[in-house]
Amino acid sequence: MNSSGWLKSGGDASLMDVHRSIPVRGQGSKLRRAFAFFGPGYLVAVGYMDPGNWATSLAGGSQFGYLLLSVALLSNIMAIVLQSLCARLAVASGRDLAQACRDAFPRPVAYMLWLFAEIAIIATDIAEVIGTAIGLNLIFGIPLEIGVLITALDVFLILYLQKLGFRFLEAFVIGLLGVITACFAIQIAMADPNWGEVIRGFAPTTEIVTNPNMLYLALGILGATVMPHNLYLHSGIVQTRNYGDSVEEKREAIKFATIDSTVALMFALLINASILILAAAAFHANGHTAVAELGDAHNLLSPVLGYAIAPTLFGIALLCCGLNSTVTATLAGQIVMEGFLHIRLAAWVRRLITRGIAIIPAAAVTIFYGDGGTAELLILTQVVLSLQLSFAVFPLVMFTSDKRKMGVFVAPLWLRAFAWLIAIVIGALNIKLLVDFVL
Repeated sequence: MNSSGWLKSGGDASLMDVHRSIPVRGQGSKLRRAFAFFGPGYLVAVGYMDPGNWATSLAGGSQFGYLLLSVALLSNIMAIVLQSLCARLAVASGRDLAQACRDAFPRPVAYMLWLFAEIAIIATDIAEVIGTAIGLNLIFGIPLEIGVLITALDVFLILYLQKLGFRFLEAFVIGLLGVITACFAIQIAMADPNWGEVIRGFAPTTEIVTNPNMLYLALGILGATVMPHNLYLHSGIVQTRNYGDSVEEKREAIKFATIDSTVALMFALLINASILILAAAAFHANGHTAVAELGDAHNLLSPVLGYAIAPTLFGIALLCCGLNSTVTATLAGQIVMEGFLHIRLAAWVRRLITRGIAIIPAAAVTIFYGDGGTAELLILTQVVLSLQLSFAVFPLVMFTSDKRKMGVFVAPLWLRAFAWLIAIVIGALNIKLLVDFVL
């Protein structure tokens, strides 16, 4: 072990082609420097509202009304803490989470963690393939089987955006998030929820623990919210900012990056809560308590709300979510492969490999089992993601709690205690989710 606390010294910079490409130093006022950090948090927020989240939120809202809003809030608080640790690790050590694992653990352990990270990215990609295919089906009537194959074309979108520059990539994602927000704002206005019950829904209730069905859905929402690939992603894209090397500059970078991700994740909570509120107001209140499939929700929206445009808005929002998740999963895949293995692939090659692996099970299930099969596969991807999560969370908390690795930027005691509590809770919930799934 060298004097820095890492087994190996750091190698190449994370996301070499865009590393430190966005200027922060010399940006004049503090407000301008803070604005330079605006962006990565929204790329991270995308992972908290992917199609897998939609399925669990729809099921929770239709079955139990507004009661599970407290779980969405709790999940979001966990996410805010973990993403702040990602920014801290990146700025303090100059490593993304994949590089940190490679430099801190023996090679067999690092390879095992790489494999788990790749499985998580493939599971995320399967959810995106299904979500995008369903979105295309809902808006344009394209059969699911063809929609699944069309999703392979997103590689050209990624190539084009990366050619324009990282700021354009962020602007594209933020623009689509704006469309999603507008779609849900209109749908919720149509659904006219009981706002008193909405507010009460954010207060935890013991019924969540005592009711086995509610607990299972609550675990699903928790499992679907914090994504393993997001932890790798954030620790890489924070380093696109050229924040300087002094202690003061790094301290400021950690602060601004944390503000960026916290605001963006509150935005993600708004979207996830909107899906749950829409399901509660449109379905639960009208006696439709078993809506868990995206297609069912789409078909019921028009007759329940009485507006022909409602299902179209739902489909547009879903399609935007699928496209956004594509961008972030590609970046996460690049960070994981380069960080763990030192293998640098062109973005389009990496994208085609991941998307090709994801399309095979998605296409097979769609062809042989239809809509019902895709809903089952969507839930399975969330279980897989839940099980991978601890293998990213525990190393992250370990590194940011270690003064030898982090120096003066080690997480303060209160943050370390909170982070360890979150890691243990996530681990326990995942074991419970696995037991339930097997039984």
